[in-house]
Formats: sequence, structure tokens, C-alpha cells
Amino acid sequence: MTNRDDGSRSQTDVVVDGVKQMIVTGELAAGARLPVEKELAARLGVSRGSLREGVRALTLTGVLETRQGAGTFVTALDPGRLLSPVRFLAELNRPGDLAELQSVRRVLEVEAAGRAALRITGAELDRAEEILAALDGPVDGGDPDHAAAMEADLAFHRVIARAAGNATLEALIDVLAGRTVRARLWRAIEEEGAGRATHHEHRAILAALRSGDPEAARLRMGVHLLAVEQYLAGRAGGQAPPRPAQ
Repeated sequence: MTNRDDGSRSQTDVVVDGVKQMIVTGELAAGARLPVEKELAARLGVSRGSLREGVRALTLTGVLETRQGAGTFVTALDPGRLLSPVRFLAELNRPGDLAELQSVRRVLEVEAAGRAALRITGAELDRAEEILAALDGPVDGGDPDHAAAMEADLAFHRVIARAAGNATLEALIDVLAGRTVRARLWRAIEEEGAGRATHHEHRAILAALRSGDPEAARLRMGVHLLAVEQYLAGRAGGQAPPRPAQ
């Protein structure tokens, strides 16, 4: 396979496309070592400098990794790593766009909850219960640790995303949940009763998962995440919440 630059693509693009094609066709499997530089450059019809640029680009996107003294290898190609550019994009979003990110998160997590209701294991249900049980006392007692509650929130949603059984869906949810965490933490501090309401919503989601009812799980998750979305959309001027005092 020799891919000569036809003038419409840069040589770096030729390298990226060529290596991707080798992976797609199965010539290079996950964990495989790339051919030596001289051989691969000749095969793709590019200079060694362009080859290095293309390899760097594929390394930044999580497709390749360089091991000191061993060469360049295809990564495990796990979705979490390959979707790292999406995380970068989410982090670059303006504060006023957080409601849009939350809306996308809601769509994804509603489906994840429905899938999880049909697939979640006893061990995963126990883990979700453990996470929520640790907050029962502080939340009902009116003296929650907001930072700890947010960590528990992330952990609870991760259990559900993992139980959905779709690694790509799980990775996308993780990216979006992490981007809105600061705003959700500020909502818990700013809105009277928001922390308690969130905890009760989590309890309702868990009950739907225990019952194995996908529609109930979707409904409970949708209601839960819509509250945050409305909070973000309603902030005056679309400004980001201030950082809570440490």
C-alpha cells in the first residue's frame, strides 16, 4: 500500500489516513508495533519528517503511543482514550454553553439508565447503594459536605454508565459529567434544598434500576438531570457560577 500525496492533502494527512487504514483493515491490531520509520515512510510515500508529524498527531489523539527504546505502538484503542479530544472540546466551551453540554449529557444518561436497568449486576447495585447510603445521614440531617456529595454524585453516575454496557457511551458521559461538576456543586450550595432533592432523585433512580424497569429508569434520570440543565440555562447572562470558597 503506497499512498502518494495527490496535492490535495498534506503529507501529515497521508500518514494519518494510511496508519488509520492499516488499523481498520486489521493489519495493525491494538498493541501492535508500527514498522520501522524508514520502511513505513517509503510505504506511505512521505518523508521521515512528515511521518514523525503524522505519528505525533495520532499520539495526541490516543491512537498511537511511543515507548522509549521500543518503538511506536498502537494503543489499546479504548474509547476513553480515543475520546480525549471531546474532553478538550468540552473544556473549551464558553461558560454560557454549559446548559447545552448538560442537555447532551441528559440525552446520553437517560439512555444509559434504560440500558443499565436491563443489565446492572447485583454487585453494581450494591456499589450504588453504598455510595448513596454514605450520604443518607448528612443529607437528611441538613449538614451535607457539598464536595463529598459531588464526589458521590460522580461515582453514582459512573456506576450506571458502566452498567449500561457500552464503553463509548460510558466515556462520553464521563467527559460531560466532569465538565459541569463545578456548576452542579455551586447549585447545591446556592439553592436551598437542592442537595436533598438531588439525593432523593438518586434514590428514585436506584429504585428503578433495582426493579429492572428501563422506562422508569429513563424517566427518573431525565427528571434528575433536567433540574441541573434548567439551573444552568437560567443563570443571568449565561455566566459561570463562581468558585465555591474552600
